[in-house]
Amino acid sequence: MLNSDQKRAFIAVLLSGIVLFGWQYFFAPKQSSVGEKVLPKIEGTTSPALSTTQVNSAINPQTPVVIPNTVISYNLKNADYDFSINNDLSVTDFKNPNSVFNFNSLTDTATPFKIQVITDYGPTDLFFQMEKIGSNKLSGKNDIYGVNFLATILENGKVNFSLNSDKAYKLRFIFSASAKKLDNGQVRQFLLYSKDVKHIEVSKEKEEDAILKWFGTEFNYHMFALVFKDKAAAKYKTSEQGQLIVELVTPIKSFNGDLVFTKKNYDTLIGLGDNLHLAVDFGFFAVLAVPILRGLQFIHKFIPNYGIAIILLTILIRLITFPLQYKSFKSMKKMQQIQPELNKIKEKYKDEPQKMQKETMDLFKKAGANPLSGCLPLLLQMPFFFAIYRVLYSAVELVNAPFYGWIHDLSIHDPYYVLPILMGISMLAQQKLTPQTSVDPTQQKIMMFMPLIFAFIMKSLPAGLVLYILVSTVVGIAQQALVYKMAD
Repeated sequence: MLNSDQKRAFIAVLLSGIVLFGWQYFFAPKQSSVGEKVLPKIEGTTSPALSTTQVNSAINPQTPVVIPNTVISYNLKNADYDFSINNDLSVTDFKNPNSVFNFNSLTDTATPFKIQVITDYGPTDLFFQMEKIGSNKLSGKNDIYGVNFLATILENGKVNFSLNSDKAYKLRFIFSASAKKLDNGQVRQFLLYSKDVKHIEVSKEKEEDAILKWFGTEFNYHMFALVFKDKAAAKYKTSEQGQLIVELVTPIKSFNGDLVFTKKNYDTLIGLGDNLHLAVDFGFFAVLAVPILRGLQFIHKFIPNYGIAIILLTILIRLITFPLQYKSFKSMKKMQQIQPELNKIKEKYKDEPQKMQKETMDLFKKAGANPLSGCLPLLLQMPFFFAIYRVLYSAVELVNAPFYGWIHDLSIHDPYYVLPILMGISMLAQQKLTPQTSVDPTQQKIMMFMPLIFAFIMKSLPAGLVLYILVSTVVGIAQQALVYKMAD
């Protein structure tokens, strides 16, 4: 029999053995098999990383292999254009000398774009053995699935890439972004172009089939897009997680496309082709918006201040539309002249609606006034208003464009809200000049508050847009006063 001391010694040895073997089994580093070496994972960064050749040489200088799940970053350059991509076909950075904001601020994600191959196991990240060819070209291959990759950064900043394989695969393209809205109303969106451009706010869910030419992300006057060489049938889906996923419908052996990151300058996008200029959203009245943009650019050539250009363009548009406004102002003046008699009729026959309507129409006929005659000219002016509104809201020319004094960027709001306040005051003055057809005191009070409400709404919109409305209102007051004086 073992005594108590011997028992305790035996138990101690047994427990020590259990701890030792347990540690070796569960926690100790695994020994590689004969001929294998364990390498740490290389994270993709924008700084120079080990090339595939260097990594392969560390394993076996004689036999290059692809290390599964090892992320390696590569950089391509052409003049001032710079592009960074990982060997799993995820894009991490893109520099364009024409851009105002950096690439990552476009999406607020580490990998805004990724390409996957749909294999028998579903969407798969393929890791490629890459090799740089000069400073602007990168080739790669994945021996497991027999897919070859080639990317070239071109002189115009486009990154042309191709995928080729003996077996046909479906491809999957993923744009990632986080939802965001700026004070000036700029919203981060996904763009898809088929017959026209569709805008989908990031984090909004949508799913559809389409024949696509290009698609991508836009935000704050910049865009990042993938352009197909030829239109392709695809299924796309957007998610609450901030992803646009596009899958090709038909398996293919060869694919060619371009990646584009650029400021949304209308002329630059026209130069890049593929109808990328349609990413600039001029709205329904684009047929008027483009000449207005050209007019703004023309004035800026001679007076290099976009604030002054906006003022001069607004005055010019007001002069062009003055014949329409003249008729409207004359009708308003007649209405102003008969307003006292009109008020008397409304008061006298307030309990007899039919009699009030008859007497009112007789008064209009006698004075030669028609309340509707002033509406049509105003409606005809609305396309011009909406067109210049869209131009000043969408034009990248205003980004970082100073005016005078405290306004250093016409694409963002007035930091001291001086322009919205002046706009509200001018709208109030115009309202005072315009005859009121209603005697209802509640309605009149509501109308008095409209300039204040409008000024509050406009306080966060681009200063260039508010400047246009302010100048248009002031010029309108001057024209209205002139017509009223001539009519006296």
